[in-house]
Amino acid sequence: MVSRAGGGDRRVTLHGWLILDKPLELGSTQGVSAAKRALRTGGYAKAKVGHGGTLDPLATGVLPIAIGEATKLAGRMLDSDKVYDFTIRFGEQTDTLDAEGKVIATSEARPTAAALAELLPRFTGPIAQMPPVYSALKVDGQRAYDLARAGEEVVLTTRNVTVHALTLATAPGDAPLETATLTAHVSKGTYIRSLARDIALALATVGHVTYLRRTKAGPFTLDQAITLDKLDEVAKARSLEHILLPLSAGLDDIPALALTPDQAGALRQGRVLAGIAADDGQAFAMLGEMPVALVEVEQGSVRVVRGFNL
Repeated sequence: MVSRAGGGDRRVTLHGWLILDKPLELGSTQGVSAAKRALRTGGYAKAKVGHGGTLDPLATGVLPIAIGEATKLAGRMLDSDKVYDFTIRFGEQTDTLDAEGKVIATSEARPTAAALAELLPRFTGPIAQMPPVYSALKVDGQRAYDLARAGEEVVLTTRNVTVHALTLATAPGDAPLETATLTAHVSKGTYIRSLARDIALALATVGHVTYLRRTKAGPFTLDQAITLDKLDEVAKARSLEHILLPLSAGLDDIPALALTPDQAGALRQGRVLAGIAADDGQAFAMLGEMPVALVEVEQGSVRVVRGFNL
């Protein structure tokens, strides 16, 4: 979606989602910077830009970038389920639980694919998980990874997460495995590095993640993702609006609520609508094709959760 910048600025303002296929060694904030750079390159008006879910630098895959009014939905994207492909290397545990860290434990034991497949139901469903000390969680106002890198003791607590599905990519067998690749569909707050650590320990060995790729974040998949090179190419062609997904793309799990012009005007003024025939829960309020607000419906009353200035 596009609009015009205010005042005398006639440049186009973009609102919607860019889905990046994040490469290795790029942080999520660098992905945001790349989107801002693309806006400048394409001559678009300055807009707010944010991301819908942190990815480690050593992870690749789906990184939703919210632009303009879509940033009001970024928090909702953080709460969404994710799907990851990941590879565990058995026999070594690192302090970061991935290939970037130093080895802190070793084991000669190697599991079989059959043993791993038999174990996976134990890690499916609601589980308690200890996050990695090298994580972005805050401890006394500081990032855990900053404290860990400074050599300070990091004390974290377990958190309850949900692993909706966990599957093994290879057929079960009796040969010892050096590595195993799995797919996990998980709730917000799940650390794949911790999951890999705990799976290895449950198999009486140790392990760490050597490959991590997010294939889905909320409603967004790799099919919609573009590379940084493609983003730069489209920006130089000044055609970002042609690859931008609409605000509604981040809300495809909730129903749309059609409004009359008077109802849209009332919501834009922050008023509550009454007597609306709609199911309870969140909805995406629309005036024709124009997004008006993310709303909450309760017993026929509709109130604004996030309004859009379009």
